[in-house]
Amino acid sequence: MEIFAERLRALREGMKLSQAQIAAGVGTTQSSINRYENQVGLPPHKTLLWYADYFDVSLDYIYGRTDKPQGVLYDFRPKIMEDSPEMRQFIEMCFDPNSPMNDKLKQALIQMLGEGRK
Repeated sequence: MEIFAERLRALREGMKLSQAQIAAGVGTTQSSINRYENQVGLPPHKTLLWYADYFDVSLDYIYGRTDKPQGVLYDFRPKIMEDSPEMRQFIEMCFDPNSPMNDKLKQALIQMLGEGRK
């Protein structure tokens, strides 16, 4: 439970917030936040979810299961389709049509997007 309490305190202090400010956000008392940070009690599920959402970290991080704030299983892979009309329009907007390298650069980017999907 030590890492748990340390993480709650570090998240709060990292944002330069007081225990009273956190308590107001969570909807609890300052003394409750103090107890959680000093290993006297465990916060309810609702409070833990608030911490995770407010500080944009995973519960795995709060519980000390990982040192990566985004969590153990986080693997962001945007779904960009090379045949997406929106993506083609974006690529067209990014390049100067008067440039002699325009077509080569666009094709290279589209090819990279296709490889990123694999």
